[in-house]
This record gives sequence, C-alpha cells and structure tokens, in this order.
Amino acid sequence: MWTLFVAVASMAGFIIAYNTYGRYLSKRIFQLDDQTLMPSEEMRDDIDFVPTKKSVIFGHHFTSIAGTGPIVGPAIAVFWGWLPALLWVVFGSIFIGAVHDFGALVISLRNRGQTVGEVAGRLISKRARILFLLILFFALTVVLAIFGLVIAVIFKIYPESVLSVWLAMPVAIAIGFWSHNRTGSLLIPSLMALAVLYGAVAIGVYYLPITLPAAWGNPIIFWTVLLMIYCYFASVLPVWMLLQPRDYVNSHQLIVALVMLIGGVFVAGFTQQIDLFASAPMISQNVPADAPPILPFLFITIACGACSGFHCLVSSGTTSKQIAKETDAQTVGYGGMLLEGALAVLVILCCTAGLGMGVITTEGEQLTLRSAWDSRYNPGKSWNNDYKLPQTVGAFVDGGANFLSAIGIPLSLGIGIVAVLVACFAATTLDTATRLQRYVIQELADTLKVPPLRNKYAATGLAVTLGFIVAMLPGPGGVYGTGGLILWPLFGAVNQMLAGLALMVTFFYLWRRGKKVAFVAIPMFIMLLMPAWAMLWQMFNSESGWLWSDQPIQKYVLFSFGVVVMIMQVWMIIEGLIVWKKSQGILEEQLAPLPKRTPNKLAEANG
Repeated sequence: MWTLFVAVASMAGFIIAYNTYGRYLSKRIFQLDDQTLMPSEEMRDDIDFVPTKKSVIFGHHFTSIAGTGPIVGPAIAVFWGWLPALLWVVFGSIFIGAVHDFGALVISLRNRGQTVGEVAGRLISKRARILFLLILFFALTVVLAIFGLVIAVIFKIYPESVLSVWLAMPVAIAIGFWSHNRTGSLLIPSLMALAVLYGAVAIGVYYLPITLPAAWGNPIIFWTVLLMIYCYFASVLPVWMLLQPRDYVNSHQLIVALVMLIGGVFVAGFTQQIDLFASAPMISQNVPADAPPILPFLFITIACGACSGFHCLVSSGTTSKQIAKETDAQTVGYGGMLLEGALAVLVILCCTAGLGMGVITTEGEQLTLRSAWDSRYNPGKSWNNDYKLPQTVGAFVDGGANFLSAIGIPLSLGIGIVAVLVACFAATTLDTATRLQRYVIQELADTLKVPPLRNKYAATGLAVTLGFIVAMLPGPGGVYGTGGLILWPLFGAVNQMLAGLALMVTFFYLWRRGKKVAFVAIPMFIMLLMPAWAMLWQMFNSESGWLWSDQPIQKYVLFSFGVVVMIMQVWMIIEGLIVWKKSQGILEEQLAPLPKRTPNKLAEANG
C-alpha cells in the first residue's frame, strides 16, 4: 500500500499546489489579466503567432517540455534511493520548476513573445542578451543531437515503436488542416486519431516491428538523418500545419498511456502485487564506486520533472506566441510543469515497485522484488559503463509494462505502449527544439548583423546540420553516432544553469517593478549553485573528471565546453550584480510601438 500512498499523496500535492501557490502567483504576483493584448493577436501571422485554444496549446506545451528528461533522469537517480528522487521531484516541481516555467511564459507574453534571452537584454544589459543567446544556442545544439540519438536508439531497441511514431506525422497534418479550415469541435477527429495511433502500436507489436536491413548500414545514423529532415520541415512549416497538431494528438496518446499507468499502480496497489520498500532502497547506501555524489548531482540528473532550463525556451519560444488569453498562462505554464512532475513520480514508481513485480533476465531467470531491482541497479555495476540509455529506459519500460499488465494488458503490448510513449515524448521535444533553435539563430543573426541567417530556411538548415554533426561524433571505438552521448553530462549541468539564468530574468522583471522576489531569489540561487558545483566536479575530479579522461574526445570537447560555459555563467552573474542595486523600482526600456502592417507583411517580416 505504500506505493499507492506515495502516488496518491504526490498527485494530491500537485493539485493543491496548483490551486493555492499557482493561483497566488497568478493573481497576486503576476496579476494576469484577460484584457491584455496577447502577442498571438498583436503579432499574428498564422505561421509562428497563432491564437490557440487552451486545450490545444496545453497539449503542445506539455509534450514539448516532457521529453525523455522526466524518464531518463529519474530512472538513473533512483540508484541513490527512491526517497531523494521523489522529494526533489515533488518539491522541486512546485516551488522551483513551475515558478521557472510560469515566470518565463508571463514575461515573454508581456514582451511580444520574445525569448528570455532577448528580454534579458533590456532587463539586465545588452551584453547579457548576447551571453544568454549564446548559452541557448549551445544548449539547443546539444538537445537536437541528444534527442535525435535517443529516438534513434529507441527505434533500434524497440522496433515495435517505429510505426506509431512515424504514423503520427501524417495524422497530425490531417488534424491540422481540419482544425485550421473548420471551427467545429476537435473531439471526433482527435478520438479517430487516437484510435489509429493505438492501433498502430498493436500492429507494430504483433505484426510489423520495423527493423532496418543490415545492408542499410548503421540504423542509428539512418534514423537520425530521417529525424533531422523531419525537424527541418516541422520548423519551417506553419505551427498549425504540423507542430501544433502533432503535439495535440500526441498529448492525447501520452495522457491515455499515463492514465493507464496510474490505473495499473492503483490495481497493483490494492491487490498487493507491489511492495515499494521490498523492491528498492529508500536511501541507498551502496552505489557504484565511480558514481558521482548525490550532492549536487541529484539536482542535475533529474532536470525535467523537477526543474529544467529547456522549459524556459519552450515557454518563451513557441508557447508564448500561441497563448490566446493571459490567464491561460497558469494552466499552461504552472500546470504543465506539475503534470510533468506527476510523470516523473510515475517513472520513479515504475523503476522501483514496478520493476519489483518481475523481470526476466537474458538467461531466462524470473526475478522479483529486490532481486529484480538489483539486476538493473546493482552497486557492482559501473556508473560510466552500465547506466546508459538502454538500461535506464529499459527499467522504465519493464516496470511500466508490469503496471499495465495489472489492468489486463498483455506484457508484450504493454512494452510497446511504454516504448512508444518514450519515443513520442522525445520526438515532440525534438521538433520544438528545432524551431526554438531557429528563433535563437535568427536573433543572433540580427544582433551580429548576419543577414543570410535571418531567413528561417537558412537558420533551420544551420540548426539541424549542427545537431546532426554533434550527434554523429565518433565514440571511443570510432563508431559514428556514439560520441554525441558524451555530451549528456555537460547538457545536464548547462540545462540547469540555464534555469538559474532564466530565474534571474524573472527576478529582475519583478525587482524593477517593486514586487516580492524572495520566492524566485531562493530557487535562482539553488539553480545557479548546483549546476556550477556539478560542472566543476566533472571538470576537475581527479578520479572521473573530464580533464583526467583517457578518451581524447571526452577530454578536450567536454572540458573546453565546460570552461566556456562557466565563463559565460560567471559573466552573466556579474552583469546582474552590476545593475542589481540601481535597477530596483526602475522599469526597463520599453519596446518601440509596432508599425502598422497587414498580416501578409507581418508574416514576411517574421521570416
């Protein structure tokens, strides 16, 4: 029953937080007002700026922020014990992550949909704007590389997931044209799309798992190329045609899967099929010898699901350009983060109690409870060699499939459903990240006076090309498509550092308006300290730091990037300290009035 108690208490905590703390931020701090003109109307071009129903934009936002981060992060972190991971997810989501997402969204809404990097130039300094945009550019390049590889690896490990993921794209385009040309309800077409996609999951499991022929070469390279081509079109096409409906359709598919997982937790809990305490340690005293310390690494291992800097890019990059009413920001920004926290709680339970329901080893042996958990998280395993994507995602897929089996879903079909859930989450983050990178490149091009890159086609081409190059870095064995994953530890630190900088932008937005700032200042300090601490440990630790790595790529690439990022963070903090005292109560320079333009002219101006 403890598993059930943890699930119910966590979900109840999120609901209470939304209706208390979230409402307080909405009404007292940000003072949301539906009479405020939204960027989606003021800048409307039906390409990037499109007024959107709350249910549709919530689906886009949630599926964009909830990539594989809230799955991979908790699936790794439970080796320190399920309690630290659970506490960071629940309290981090409520008091740090949701505040971060909500603040970035509101500030962007009140600055014509500009990214937090662009707004930082007026709130802090012009140099801060360049620094922020450069950090965004670097972080998004790594996101494109990593998530492209993640999906490619999932396609290779779980070929039953391929059909449903790719079928979602033509289905989304059909839904996009339906919703764009009609004013009727999306309920019927959405239900039809849901049936098609879940039918594709069953077909993929039982009849058509797609495995590439050996003659086609490395499947990781093939799938990554195909994914980057898809991302190019998802970035340049109008949001209503592909990106928005794909996220909307996928949100239903994913929410159904999450509801089924919750149902499995309840059934298994009531029927005493699961035992959280007998399946995994609450706080682990035995961890791999080469593992990093829980402090500060818990805070960067679990990013999405508790707090993630990538979310500020989604909030201020695509979501703010589609919000139709300012009060929708609480549901989308604060509520979306809490729902991601709920997903992370489910992942923790899947990788502990769910895994304890039983796994079958490669030798055919059936293991349950602690033996099942030890088969994936044994302290004798190596942190550097054994805690990779197949192992961590595999723990979630097996544990989730066990929960689904408790409500009568066959284990093989359950594995297919959970694998598709992982791939779909990653895909929706990948295509959104490409569009965000396009915006960042265009903003940098405008600042640095590089006219060709102001064009959306050229900017998107550069984004996907750089993402592919980083993804294809050769690993220690010289195999292309393996070296890109060495950037994951760097991304974890940079991602959380970005969250701290985004919270700094929110801090200065409120500080200049004479509003309360303690609720954002404390999370800002935490999210600047922890990733910097983790970055320095990874760079200089004498046993497993990057500087002492025996792999040249890891040694030079990671250490060099680490130095550059640390310099930019320190520089950004200095810029903030310079204007801190003299900016209190003084509004930043306001945006110039927009010239009157027709919608067509405005579309041309936005590339």
